Amino acid sequence: MALTPYDPFNIFRRDFGSLPRVLDQWFDEHTTSRVRVDVRETQNEVIVTAEIPGLEKKEDVQITIHDNHLHLNGKIERVSESNDENIHRSERYYGQFSRTIPLPRDVDEDGARASYRNGILEVRLQKTHTEHHRQIDVDFH
Repeated sequence: MALTPYDPFNIFRRDFGSLPRVLDQWFDEHTTSRVRVDVRETQNEVIVTAEIPGLEKKEDVQITIHDNHLHLNGKIERVSESNDENIHRSERYYGQFSRTIPLPRDVDEDGARASYRNGILEVRLQKTHTEHHRQIDVDFH
C-alpha cells in the first residue's frame, strides 16, 4: 500500500475541480454590462469618469444622485445588422446597463455637470463645504 501525503485541499479539488472554470465563465457573462469607472477628487470637485462606448444620444443615459451615490442607467442600442452576415464572435455589449458609485464626499446635487466624448462619460460634482466634524466643549464642574 502506497502512502499518500496529507493534502487538506484534496476534497476541494476532487469535488469542485471545475469550479474555477465555471466561476470565470459566470464572471465573463455577468460583468460584461458593468460600466467601468474612475472616481477622483480635487479640492472643490468629485469627478467620476465612466467608460460607456456606444451611446448615441443623451436620452440613452440617465444620471441621478441619491444618498451620496451616483446612479448611472441606460441602454446601448445594437447597430442594425445585415441578415446575410455570419457572426463569428460577438463580445461588444448591447442592452441595458446600470452602475451605482458611492461618492467619497458630500456633493451639491444642483452643481452637477456631465459630458460625453469618445465613449467616456464625465460627471463633475461640486463638493459641499459643510462641516461634519464639530468639537464639543466639555463643562468641568
